Amino acid sequence: MSVDTPRRIVLLRHAKAEWSQESDHERPLAERGRKDAPVAGRKLADSGIDFDLALCSTAVRTRETWKLAVHEFPHRPRTVYEERLYDASLGELIAAFNETPDEVRNLLVIGHNPGMHAAVDALSGSATGDALARVARDGFPTAAYGVVEFSGTWKSLEHGVGKLVAYWTPND
Repeated sequence: MSVDTPRRIVLLRHAKAEWSQESDHERPLAERGRKDAPVAGRKLADSGIDFDLALCSTAVRTRETWKLAVHEFPHRPRTVYEERLYDASLGELIAAFNETPDEVRNLLVIGHNPGMHAAVDALSGSATGDALARVARDGFPTAAYGVVEFSGTWKSLEHGVGKLVAYWTPND
């Protein structure tokens, strides 16, 4: 693929999780999360984005979100469960994104806040319509996602190089 190939990174926050006695990493989805995850998957499937790769945190709630969302996709992309996505800082997330192979055009990341929100904010130098204003106003609730487009290699993905072209929450 050319350096100028348009690419997309979709940042999906896990669906609503239970508050339990388990460790944070082991928290399962709540009933609302089990309802919202397939809806997010259907919206992503309807977007027409053909994902080449999905990176998913190893936390129970992200894996459950992915399992429910991917059933709505026309085909399952290659999936890598990435321990580094759990509780990752913005810098750690961008470092992980920068390691994406250049043959990947469309990347889906299933992770956690505050990282998913911070990544959408940081990567989006511009936006379609009021998407950035909506992110600022609404935050990044569970099962929300943002679609950031950029040109260049994954190694060149950094602050402000992308355009937020879509932002969706379960309340939309």
